[in-house]
Amino acid sequence: MNTSAFTSLSLKLIGVIFILSSLLDYLTLAFPLNWQSPEWQIGLVTNIVDRGIVPLVGTGFVLLGYWIDARSDNPPQKPSGFDLRLPVYALSTLLGLLFLLMVPLHLNNLNQAKTTALQQIEQGAGQGAEQIKGFLSQVDTLSKNPQLLSQQIQQRTAVIETGQIQGRQLNAQQLDTLRQQRDQLKGLLDLSKNPAEYKKKTNELKKQLETQLLDRRKKAEDEAKTQTLKQSLRIGLSSLMLAIVYSAIGWIGFSSVMAGAKMRLPKAPKR
Repeated sequence: MNTSAFTSLSLKLIGVIFILSSLLDYLTLAFPLNWQSPEWQIGLVTNIVDRGIVPLVGTGFVLLGYWIDARSDNPPQKPSGFDLRLPVYALSTLLGLLFLLMVPLHLNNLNQAKTTALQQIEQGAGQGAEQIKGFLSQVDTLSKNPQLLSQQIQQRTAVIETGQIQGRQLNAQQLDTLRQQRDQLKGLLDLSKNPAEYKKKTNELKKQLETQLLDRRKKAEDEAKTQTLKQSLRIGLSSLMLAIVYSAIGWIGFSSVMAGAKMRLPKAPKR
């Protein structure tokens, strides 16, 4: 076997291994099947597109091997063995169609996922608003009960002085938290003695909490929209480019095969 024949055979074998391993990888990615889940479909399409270059490289190796055969100084007079080009062209056409169909499918699934994420953010914002309302209600209840506030302050002071709660030693971070809570309760107790100042501070706290909630909501919505856009552009464009390349290989390949077949047809004798 001369050098060109060995190189050609090696490229074909490597190409076949690339193609078969990628197809096996695609099959393992699809299991377990869960077609009704948009999240599963998004993950499957993303993984397939990310690995879409592997069978393309394998196809290139196979076709390069046949190109070397055609350019060899001593090409075989008759084709030997199984011609891999036809199944490669068929597979390229099939993959081209597959990657083309993945574009609208992926965009639709991403849109559904974004809608679901925005709904969850909306629900979280509603729950946060209820929590703020409940917290302010608790503060208002405490402010109207100075005796209860004093008891809360005394309990925390006692724990801070002993460094223990129910016989369990507290660490420095837990003690700092208790000191902050005690200071907040003292401030609330002082405010309860001044209704006008209390109302002002309560309104300021309410606005601050609502602003923080709106900021977190907007940040979460922007992040969800940004991630959807990034995924749409990356996977959508990659899948479209792969579809174009595979379809071009299949179309050009089959066109060359048909042209070669026409040239080999016997010409009708002239009368």
